Amino acid sequence: MTSLRESNLVRLGEGTFDVLVVGGGVNGAVASAALSARGARVALVDRGDFACGTSQESSNLAWGGIKYLEGYEFALVSKLCKARNELLRSYPSAVRETRFFAAHPAGFRRPLWMLSAGTWFYWLVGRLFTQRPRRLSPARMRRDEPLVSTDGCDGGVEYSDACFAENDARFVWGFVRDALDHGCVAANYVSALGAVRGPDGVWTARVRDEVGGPERDVRSRVVVNACGPWADAFNAKLGIGTRHRHVLSKGIHLLVPRITDSGRVLAFFADDGRLFWAIPMGTRTCIGTTDTPVEAPEVGVTDADRRFVIENVNKRLKLERPLAESDIVAERCGVRPLVVENGGAGDRDWMQLSRKHAIEVDPAHGFVTIFGGKLTDCLNVGEELCRELPALGVTPPWPRRRWYGEPPEQTRDEFMHRARLMNLDAQATGESEEPLATRLWRRYGGRAFEIIEEIRADASAAQPLVEGADLVRAELGYLRRHEMIVRLDDLLRRRTRLSQLVRREELAQSQGLREACRALFGDEADARWRECFGADSTARTGSSI
Repeated sequence: MTSLRESNLVRLGEGTFDVLVVGGGVNGAVASAALSARGARVALVDRGDFACGTSQESSNLAWGGIKYLEGYEFALVSKLCKARNELLRSYPSAVRETRFFAAHPAGFRRPLWMLSAGTWFYWLVGRLFTQRPRRLSPARMRRDEPLVSTDGCDGGVEYSDACFAENDARFVWGFVRDALDHGCVAANYVSALGAVRGPDGVWTARVRDEVGGPERDVRSRVVVNACGPWADAFNAKLGIGTRHRHVLSKGIHLLVPRITDSGRVLAFFADDGRLFWAIPMGTRTCIGTTDTPVEAPEVGVTDADRRFVIENVNKRLKLERPLAESDIVAERCGVRPLVVENGGAGDRDWMQLSRKHAIEVDPAHGFVTIFGGKLTDCLNVGEELCRELPALGVTPPWPRRRWYGEPPEQTRDEFMHRARLMNLDAQATGESEEPLATRLWRRYGGRAFEIIEEIRADASAAQPLVEGADLVRAELGYLRRHEMIVRLDDLLRRRTRLSQLVRREELAQSQGLREACRALFGDEADARWRECFGADSTARTGSSI
């Protein structure tokens, strides 16, 4: 049977698209979802998996940018808070209001009263959408969150922002899936080698299937460069000049066993003065982030990065024993593409640069570049792009059609009703912290009906595949048919967060994951396993897939 990806590869070479989007991170995903839902004929390609770059390495926060108040960027904070509120409204299962608990060191560059006033101003700028903030005395901090060290602190604050309940890459994939449902032709592991614009105003892009298929041409009236930190390089390849460019900042996070059950994000000011987080992520805590200027998007975690994060968290938390590198379950490392004007910002502290975005339209060439951005602001990117396209001769026929959000509440109620009739949650076992029905709805929305029908036919399909994780057997068929999983890491890192919750050496020993690999890849399972875990992984375990 031809897979979804294979059929889309064929369709890429058919006819002329209105828009070719290059880059399947959050900017490319929302661009494709918005335009295709409103009736444009869209193609989307990414040289790796969808959301395999910056969009899988975030802090997993949907926040209004409280730190930008210090730089007096009030308009940006207002815009981000409004965007955060819309995410909370539109994705109640995937985006959750979360309390942030911040300690204030005595003698810090801003006094406590100013920090407290800032949280109240932030709440007001955020349209009073979340719970109101609190100023905390050291005694109150010790009662509410005993884990936080108050040594050298004169108090703290508690305020609200939001977190993604699953993982960032999964949230981005949701936009790609929505785009597919509205007719977008999307394919991962497809590189755009170059493109030329003909005298008829149509672009012809040469693309290559990185899995081993042939090269082909993709024709489109407009090209959208959504390559994130690689956007400048793609423009240079095509000879496109722009008013903006990126500077890059590397950030890393470490995943460790969960350090608190409070559900709060613990916030501190690290030794370099930057906000520093301990963020709940399922059975783990995600701690970071660093901020290091770099010249290229290809980055990795260094020993110095690990020491910085571990030393900062150990200084600020009263743990039963200090965290050590041996506690690290997984790591996250990526770059922030920070947008600046060409020739500018060279003398500005990169830590003061905000995560704003800029959409630069070149009508003479039928070309658009999306610079910067962040997950919180993604809906604005989609809306702005839709408004810009008519200037390039592409006018989607349904410009007011809503293109984002979870299915209607009635659909969710019907799903939960069927799950109750099946006694679904009682059939599931394992270490998941939430009912199976709740997680399936959050992860798949209305498509979760297909999964529970498999469980209705076979109750064993509700059992987890990997100890310590939240993937059940019934999901495998759906993932194989609908989610373009090409490599095992696509499953472990982006469609789920398995590799963020379970140590890699444990995954390599998991018989359940071997079952998943067989189900997803069939005859190619051995090759995909070796590709993920190394050539000698099968020999070490003494068994073959």
